Amino acid sequence: MDAARAEALLDFLALADRLKTVERRGLVPLPDGTHRRETSAEHCWNLALLALLLHREVAAEIDLGHALSLIAVHDLVEVEAGDTYAYDPAGRATQAAREEAAADIVFGALPADLGARLRAMWEEFEAGETAEARFAMACDRMQGFLQNVLSEGRAWREHGVTRADTRPRMAPAEAVDPVFAALIKRLYDRAAGGMLPE
Repeated sequence: MDAARAEALLDFLALADRLKTVERRGLVPLPDGTHRRETSAEHCWNLALLALLLHREVAAEIDLGHALSLIAVHDLVEVEAGDTYAYDPAGRATQAAREEAAADIVFGALPADLGARLRAMWEEFEAGETAEARFAMACDRMQGFLQNVLSEGRAWREHGVTRADTRPRMAPAEAVDPVFAALIKRLYDRAAGGMLPE
């Protein structure tokens, strides 16, 4: 590896490290009973764990390495674009344009061959057309829902999110495989009552 490539890789890793500082709306319960915001990097780790646990549970033949690659890159654009809350219509309306512009910066920081490879993975995740992308998307949606359940629905209540609001977001994940449908149903059951208002 030549010096310029090595420097570019190290600079990109420093850029990607900023994902640890991008806060999401989801809350992480702490041992003392308080909560703090989840970061996008923590979210990606949790997705990777979900994928590891579920890839052999679903009917589709999932290439775990490929699914994990999609998961690793799917939120990298957030180091420039920030996280867009799933239940923020105004933010969602501008999300695609903001993330495309961010992708130019983030993946453009890499040597051209690596930048193209990682951008293609990000685009594959966004398009959701492969089995691995659909699987990764289902893990992504389920993780956000799980995080809200683990924090007793605090972020949902903070933002006035209702059960009806969550249905369109969760339906594509439930449709990926009966395993996701069953797990998400159990999460809805756990969220019954005041955690996720009707």
